[in-house]
Amino acid sequence: MGSLNMEKRWLFPLVISSLICIFLLATTFNMGLVFSLHTINSIFSNFPSRLATNQTSPIFAESKVSQSPPPPTGPTIPRFAYLISGSKGDLEKLWRTLHALYHPRNQYVVHLDLEAPAEERLELASRVEKEPIFVKVENVYMIAKANMVTYRGPTMVANTLHACAILLKRSKDWDWFINLSASDYPLVTQDDLLYAFSTLNRNLNFIEHTSQLGWKEDKRAMPLMIDPGLYLSNKSDVFWVNPKRTLPTAFKLFTGSAWMVLSRSFVEYCIWGWDNLPRTLLMYYTNFVSSPEGYFQTVICNVPKFAQTAANHDLHYISWDNPPRQHPHTLSLNDTNKMIGSGAAFARKFKQADPVLDKIDKDLLRRKNGSFTPGGWCSGNPKCSKVGNLSKLKPSPRAQRLRRLVARLALKAKFGQNQCK
Repeated sequence: MGSLNMEKRWLFPLVISSLICIFLLATTFNMGLVFSLHTINSIFSNFPSRLATNQTSPIFAESKVSQSPPPPTGPTIPRFAYLISGSKGDLEKLWRTLHALYHPRNQYVVHLDLEAPAEERLELASRVEKEPIFVKVENVYMIAKANMVTYRGPTMVANTLHACAILLKRSKDWDWFINLSASDYPLVTQDDLLYAFSTLNRNLNFIEHTSQLGWKEDKRAMPLMIDPGLYLSNKSDVFWVNPKRTLPTAFKLFTGSAWMVLSRSFVEYCIWGWDNLPRTLLMYYTNFVSSPEGYFQTVICNVPKFAQTAANHDLHYISWDNPPRQHPHTLSLNDTNKMIGSGAAFARKFKQADPVLDKIDKDLLRRKNGSFTPGGWCSGNPKCSKVGNLSKLKPSPRAQRLRRLVARLALKAKFGQNQCK
């Protein structure tokens, strides 16, 4: 009986102790399980699950608001970067061409070379600074420290590269570079041009080129010349050095038009020249007659990556002799039908205030009283006195002809037709 009473006395504390131990063990196990699951989940959360993409989750208004809008599905409107250059007596021509070409989406560098009197350059700077639209948009820049430019020497190439470097530094938002002179004039509105280029590959380059040098081999490639414009402040003609040189074997020479529409990617390559070819060719063309007609063609066609982007056209209407002389024919009213029929975006060259320019303003550009060429961006009263919607385009009927031209050239470039040959 004594031992039985002893067992009953210890039975109750033993049961209580066992229950407490079981509770503590269960709690510890659960905590460890929770911790383990948390650790496992945190590890697997770093890896995307294919299953998760197939699972549905509750949709809340807040989640929709926080999502970024879908990218636009239609073609995006491009931007152009222009160099408009002139010399002595070109102030009024340059100013007129700038107004005919202006669009707030674009970037512009204007340059009167060192031969132009200081008064003309100061007047141009003053006009740029006082034009309300230019001041507001801040997309017109004048090269204040003028360069000496001689067409037959390398100084024109140097001036073009200078403008490209300025445009690259000033803005990251342009797609194509276009070089023009004060003697050039547009045959389409900027809305037409922007519309025509909207569907194009942004890497495409419009640059007339051929490796068939013909008479240029003996008259331009082989002679050695020195351009005094590299070291003199007054313009003078080039002079010749004997003996002649042979054609290069490290690269192939190409020639073509000095006027072109170049992609931003190719312009960056010409400026940065990460494989040194642009600098090597720049040194070679320092002694080349009329180097603006060969430098960019030779660069683009000797780089396979860019050669396949070269469309063989400069988008200009130019009337040349055969064989071409140093300068093309000066255009007049008699050339109007040929200019329009060409479908080109630009034409050259024109005299100052020639009646054909008034006809282009009236019939093609719808430009009046020396104002800007009207477009979808124009707002205010008088028209184009304020900047409206930059994404609004009002292409004219000529835009379709230009669009067909550039599309046809792009297709030929895609299939390597008449390209770097």
